[in-house]
Amino acid sequence: MTTIQSINPATGKVISEVEMHTDDQVSRMLRKSAESFGEWKRTDVSERRELLKGFARILRKNKQQYGELISTEMGKVIKQAVPEVAKCADMFDYFADSAEKMLEPEPAEEGACNSFIHYEPVGTVLAIKPWNFPFWQVLSAASHVLAGGNVMLLKHSSYVPLCALEIENIFSEAGFPEGVFQTLLIDWRTASSLISRDAINAVSFTGGHDAGQKVAELAARNMKKFVLELGGSDPFIVLDDANVEMAAKVGVPSRFMNTGQMCIAAKRFIVAEEIAEEFIESFVSRTESLKIGDPLDPDTDIGPMVREEQVEVLEDQVRDAISRGAKALVHGGRKKSEGYMYSPTVLGDVGREMRVMREETFGPVAPIITVRNETEAIELANDSEFGLGASVWSQDRDRAMRVASELETGMVGINSFCTPQACLPFGGVKKSGIGRELSRHGFLEFMNIKSLKVY
Repeated sequence: MTTIQSINPATGKVISEVEMHTDDQVSRMLRKSAESFGEWKRTDVSERRELLKGFARILRKNKQQYGELISTEMGKVIKQAVPEVAKCADMFDYFADSAEKMLEPEPAEEGACNSFIHYEPVGTVLAIKPWNFPFWQVLSAASHVLAGGNVMLLKHSSYVPLCALEIENIFSEAGFPEGVFQTLLIDWRTASSLISRDAINAVSFTGGHDAGQKVAELAARNMKKFVLELGGSDPFIVLDDANVEMAAKVGVPSRFMNTGQMCIAAKRFIVAEEIAEEFIESFVSRTESLKIGDPLDPDTDIGPMVREEQVEVLEDQVRDAISRGAKALVHGGRKKSEGYMYSPTVLGDVGREMRVMREETFGPVAPIITVRNETEAIELANDSEFGLGASVWSQDRDRAMRVASELETGMVGINSFCTPQACLPFGGVKKSGIGRELSRHGFLEFMNIKSLKVY
């Protein structure tokens, strides 16, 4: 039987191997999901609320244990892995408390008849999720998918099979009915083949653009609803009137959190010429102070990248920049050690034609480019096929709001790092995706919005 290896990226050594599900097992799980949906959608929202609340309590109780699993299996430093779990608990509480109101029928004025808008779950949602936030990426979607009365089948990244199985265990421990949430241990080819099957009603995908495009094609061909979150190359714009020290202080974790392996990370630093020297000096100094090493050490800031192939892609992007005239302000790069360690790198004298500006850099590399004015900053920020998030820094709030309104993105943080929040929709435009997660907007993505006219 084929297996999936769980590898510790800090050592490069295999932790364990798990058996993949056979075609027969997958078919049984699909049938179970459909059966469970019939009951789950009729479960009173108050009962679903208590189960969601119970799930959140288990996450909080065992957050250290789950954080250590995340750190061991994909390399996130423990001081970020434990908060990831805690944030998932907050997410479940939010939708547990909000679902009933979100599901209330809405009256609509329409002549002499009584008209209403009803919200009803669509069925089984296939969730295809990545490794970089192995709990959050799954549970931020599951929180509102399940709260609305849908059920979920998870195809997690093959890099994190132990996290995938542990998440399923937590649902069982919390008392969710069997089949409401199931983990599929399958490869990408099998996962994509499921989209055409009648048992799947919708798809929630987070990952790379090429795979996302294939999901969209398959879903559209089979008339299935889909939501795609496909990464980004987020601009971090520091205008000439910004609080430069604060921008640099926030900019470093904005780029290097999770070893830079984050879709919403700041990836292109666009800085006004007038304050560039001050910003770069502070940014470089703060980057050089980051501690690299064992992700389970509570003092570590930068852990390993997830796999060797990810390191190689990043190395190629940096080599391209250097060959085109970029200057290494912080000489990072691959470390001679076991595992997949890559030290933070900061690049200056960057040009817009370089790969670090044209592509998503999924690792600890920060390219800095200077601009003459606000207009050039906006034009450069929008000169990208991506449009997920952005950050704008200015002490003039109206100016920052004006710049934000010109950016072609799904999210903007003003004098802050753009991070997901339960009450705000999360998603992008252009090649960063279609649809939204979180908030009422994300909640309704997988609901049938039904109009009723009563005479």
